[in-house]
Amino acid sequence: MKISKQARRDGRDLFKACQVGGVLDEGRVRNAVAAVLKQKPRGYLAIVEHFKRLVKLDLDRRTARVENATETTPEQQASIRSNLERQYGAGLQLSFSVNPALIGGLRVHVGSDIYDGSVAGRLAALNSGSVL
Repeated sequence: MKISKQARRDGRDLFKACQVGGVLDEGRVRNAVAAVLKQKPRGYLAIVEHFKRLVKLDLDRRTARVENATETTPEQQASIRSNLERQYGAGLQLSFSVNPALIGGLRVHVGSDIYDGSVAGRLAALNSGSVL
């Protein structure tokens, strides 16, 4: 479905109205969608679709997945959390998991950014001919 410029503008305005201190407020998002669906302004489906896309992109930017070859200690978790929040801002949701296939090191996914400091990643880079 092609979205008109006005629907994009309205979706963006709705998205900005749902932010509190630069972070989306879940209650405001629910209320905003309910209000648009109740009022049904012209092009409301396109507005909601664009708004949904913006919310999904924001959630992806605010979600970080950290993989480690071994169990991450609480001190390491705190250090990683502070470094990521310094770079990406407050309100970041982190999840830590163990992935023995990494052999050693960390792999961090934040939105579309991937930071691979693992031994497996370095071996794969050497195998493909590019040096990190």
